[in-house]
Amino acid sequence: MTTGSKIAAVALAMLVALLAAVPWLVSDYGLGFMVNLMCYLVLTIAWTLFSGTTRYVSLATAAFFGLGAYTVAMFVKEMPIYATFGIALVLGTVMALLVGLVTLRISGMFFVVFGFGLSELMREVLIWWEINQTKTLGRYVFVPFDTTLIYWHLLGLAVLVFLVGWLLRRTRLGIALLVIGDDETMARQAGINVPLAKVAIFVVSSVFMTVVGAVMAPRFGYLTPNFAFNPLISFQVVIMALLGGTKRLWGPLLGVIPFTILFDQVSARFPNHTSLVVGVAFMAIVYLLPRGVLGLVDDWQKFRKRFRLVEEKAVP
Repeated sequence: MTTGSKIAAVALAMLVALLAAVPWLVSDYGLGFMVNLMCYLVLTIAWTLFSGTTRYVSLATAAFFGLGAYTVAMFVKEMPIYATFGIALVLGTVMALLVGLVTLRISGMFFVVFGFGLSELMREVLIWWEINQTKTLGRYVFVPFDTTLIYWHLLGLAVLVFLVGWLLRRTRLGIALLVIGDDETMARQAGINVPLAKVAIFVVSSVFMTVVGAVMAPRFGYLTPNFAFNPLISFQVVIMALLGGTKRLWGPLLGVIPFTILFDQVSARFPNHTSLVVGVAFMAIVYLLPRGVLGLVDDWQKFRKRFRLVEEKAVP
């Protein structure tokens, strides 16, 4: 490792240690906010692993998040909570494989619609099952798994998804995904197994989303299909990723922090207008920041380089 890499690694380790100490440094409200922040950070980075490289816009986040959360709700009374996490991971992997094999041959608007429809289908199926088979609608998740434990698990997932993304972008799979994102036809002509690469990264991304849902289930206490498979989750993740920028792995962080603060304030003060604010934010980002905050940073760096070149030429 170079000196710069060692310094970066030490700085990241210190940052993770500081974040791990957050439960002792903030109030209960602050800890709740940090749980939401970490939750969406993992979801957004996981979304970026797939959509940021392949350019396939996925709205299936709510489907996998809900699968993880509702799996815990259904099994937590019969088995230990970590066992339910394992079941959620397996189910998320299987579903991601099936969905990936079936849908990743389509693209564009059709893939977007399918992702949104998947979460809606799962929500309706669970509502039918609960009403007709269990004669109830919703499940309690009362387990000794407090907010601090939830935060630490989400922090661990955030570190893990970042490391996975960092390693993937330095492998042949990562390079293949970048080529697929630029031109899928050219990627096929270059000998890349496009379907295999897309399915592989889709599974990795979806598994993280499923586990996040499973970890968050005790946070909610009571889950219904409408709550677990809320489509707003998918749209928020897309907005956060686009706001920060998807070209770099840490780019979503620039979108997650400000939007989580905004959403927290709006949902507290204007609970009946949350969807309206999300829609306005989405339109504003697409229109004003099509390449996110990172796009503005790149434009500023290019401007500075051009300005320096002009200055150097002007000096006799």
